[in-house]
Amino acid sequence: MTAAGPVVEERAEEPYVFMRRTVRMDGFAEVADRLPELVGWLAAREISLAGAPFFRYNSLDAAGESEVEAGIPVASPLPEPEGDIGVALLPAGRYATLLHRGHPDGLGDAAGTLLEWARGRGLAWDMREVDGVERWGCRIESYRTDPRVQPDPSQWETQLAFRLAD
Repeated sequence: MTAAGPVVEERAEEPYVFMRRTVRMDGFAEVADRLPELVGWLAAREISLAGAPFFRYNSLDAAGESEVEAGIPVASPLPEPEGDIGVALLPAGRYATLLHRGHPDGLGDAAGTLLEWARGRGLAWDMREVDGVERWGCRIESYRTDPRVQPDPSQWETQLAFRLAD
């Protein structure tokens, strides 16, 4: 595993489509497997992708259930929601980011590196803890490598972007 960053960057609001699920981490495939469906839905409507697919953690409970969205950035204007597919905007603001290069199994360590880096600089997250569950304003993992092009997971790039408190 290698990492680039961490850095703080300013991000603009970003429109996206998503499918949301409440899952345990050992059942993450339930949300992850929705990305191809989202891509197909966008292709059928001739809506262009405006960035890498991602997972957005609205709530995070490593020992319990987490609310996670499989999402894809799209160009404006936003399409109409349909069935399980919603539309929303990733919030603008300052984000601490880290580029993880390697197997997705290393993302937990990469997230720990990013969290520790921010803590060491006195940066506060757009996050609150409620009954032991983290509720994030915006915490995403963007999957920058297309596995159809690069099948070796040790070569994949995933960008972590966690929104900082205003």
